[in-house]
Amino acid sequence: MIRFLCRALLCACVFALVSTYARAQDFKKQVIYQIVTDRFYDGNTGNDNCSRGAGLYDSTKANWNLYWGGDLAGIQAKLSYLQGMGITAIWISPPVENIDVNIPDSNGKPTAPYHGYSADDYMKIDNFFGDCSETWTAFDNLVSAAHKLGIKIVVDFPANDTNQQDAGEYGSLYNNGTFMAACNNDPNGYFHHNPGISNFEDRYQLQYYTLEDLCDLNQENSTIDGYLKQSLQQFQQNGTDAFRMDAVKHTTWGWEYSEANSIFTNASSFVFGEWYETTSDSLYADSVKFANKSGMPLYDYPLGLALRDVLGNGNSFTEVDSTLSTENSNFTWPNDLVDWVDNQDQPRLLSMNNDNNRLNEALAFVLTARGIPTIYYGDEQYLHNDTSGGGTPYNRLWMSSFSTSTTAYQLISKLSSLRTGTNDALAYGTQTQRWMNSDVYIYERQFFGDVVLVAMNKNTSQGYSITGLNTALPAGNYSDYLGGLLSGFGITVTSGSGGNDPVQNFTLPAHTVAVWVASSTPTAPEVGSIGPTVGQAGMQVTIAGKNFGSSNGSVLFGSTGATINSWSNASVTFTVPNVSNGVYQVQLKNSSGQAANSIQFTVLTAKLIPVTFTVNNANPTNTGDYIYLTGSTVELGDWGTTFSTAVGPMLDPNYPNWFLNVSAPACQNIQFKFIDIQANGNVVWENGSNHTYTVPCSGTGSVNVNWQY
Repeated sequence: MIRFLCRALLCACVFALVSTYARAQDFKKQVIYQIVTDRFYDGNTGNDNCSRGAGLYDSTKANWNLYWGGDLAGIQAKLSYLQGMGITAIWISPPVENIDVNIPDSNGKPTAPYHGYSADDYMKIDNFFGDCSETWTAFDNLVSAAHKLGIKIVVDFPANDTNQQDAGEYGSLYNNGTFMAACNNDPNGYFHHNPGISNFEDRYQLQYYTLEDLCDLNQENSTIDGYLKQSLQQFQQNGTDAFRMDAVKHTTWGWEYSEANSIFTNASSFVFGEWYETTSDSLYADSVKFANKSGMPLYDYPLGLALRDVLGNGNSFTEVDSTLSTENSNFTWPNDLVDWVDNQDQPRLLSMNNDNNRLNEALAFVLTARGIPTIYYGDEQYLHNDTSGGGTPYNRLWMSSFSTSTTAYQLISKLSSLRTGTNDALAYGTQTQRWMNSDVYIYERQFFGDVVLVAMNKNTSQGYSITGLNTALPAGNYSDYLGGLLSGFGITVTSGSGGNDPVQNFTLPAHTVAVWVASSTPTAPEVGSIGPTVGQAGMQVTIAGKNFGSSNGSVLFGSTGATINSWSNASVTFTVPNVSNGVYQVQLKNSSGQAANSIQFTVLTAKLIPVTFTVNNANPTNTGDYIYLTGSTVELGDWGTTFSTAVGPMLDPNYPNWFLNVSAPACQNIQFKFIDIQANGNVVWENGSNHTYTVPCSGTGSVNVNWQY
């Protein structure tokens, strides 16, 4: 979450989850619905006025910074509404216990952490979302009811910080009611004690300074490391299918590799992280490296912001196309990126441009473009409040309507069915731009013989003559998959060559979206997904696609076969075999020995332990040079000497001493060295023998050495 605006206003039942978790690893076929829990529906009025947090509930809904009554029981009460829209996963606000104090705003009005991002106890469910006794009952009930309908639960998890250090609890952290520390009472170093971030391009400040007055957790402390991972495991034990990790840009990056690894090791899950940026940001390459190496894809801010520029501010579709092209060439698994057009930190699109057609077009794009779609609650009802430009908290409206007849509701339902059905182009396919001008964007998704062609015109009054359009759709006549819901129509495709069949010329009217679909019957297995993408021997992994057959085949890492845990025509779960660490092209074969396309997976040496590496007196550097770590395992870069392969860059707040928190393989004796990668790409190695270190088998570790001259 980007919490700047919202924080400024604030100045165990265990389920049988094997099959659910196995499906949860492949989120490419899911449609996520993001809910600000407090603003959705009040399903339990008994938790509105608990003694804890008394006075923080506003039944009139006049104060936008108090609780309004929405809770987990309310989400459960509306599951059929969500199922009817085709929603397959619900992303809920952080449900952990938050502070219960009244923090007056600049005008003296009371405020409360209705959004869930002021945690003080990660082992409890907050009373405003659950019940006055802060039990897990409401959470468990929601998970159970959702799973019965095939709907998954995504928990928003704020691992970076607790609550405001200048508020009534001073950042206090508890473990199931037992006090651990606060920003003003921290004898064991559970928090960082640094000033607020002033330079958002400084890697050290981003990870170690204070974000919006929130007490910044020290994940390198073994107690905090264990505490956060225990909380995540508790959510998994209580049925959570996936996590949205809050503010990953501001949490220690190396630790987050171990956090993701811990989640994947505990149970099969999907994890994605929030990193605010555009493709032109100075640290964009860091985010790409983070996603590619950690196995944690990102909430796609570059594409979301570009889409909002185009449909909200009237920019050209070339901005969206350029962003897609850049990201698709950088990210190893672009279909795992999580797409959006509205969220709790941005003014709604309708506050930018009050035109329902534009929102319909945005939803159609999010649901058909590469990546996993997220729908922000209420967009299907065209909710918006334009006070102060519609920013926080006015983008977090009360969900006042649950109509199933709006155009947006029907649109989401139709396109959700396409994504979750047997045509796999939207889930696993490539994306190719086929025709474009400032107002028109025509693109194609293709996964082997499955093809989806999408055309949209955002102009408010002008139609465009579409000529010279080619497609991978086979020759034939195609009706609009949306049935004319957004003024679409049929097209005719004639025979061409090389997957470029000509489309007969047509006119695309203003505010039109059309979708044309062709499905195939494959003759060999086709792989579209692997999840997670990184893991050690013994971890359960899912390969998904189509035409695998009903009988067990094989999954090969080189010549070594993996143990098969389950096998169906569209999904196979297996255990990573005991092979050497490194990057593999995993090969699935059906029971007849037919091979599918291979897919990349990184085998780790062992589970990951966060270790802080420090090298002192490393000063053979010029402006633009950085010190990196490289070493003997895939976790340490396999002796790589580039930005993309070595670990780093390291941080130097106390130059010429450099440090970096790195995830290293547990219990292993590793060898490593430090290198200076100069601005011109030249590499200077430190002299002497390789450093050695035995990584702890649990907790956290540290290494402190001198640069060898």
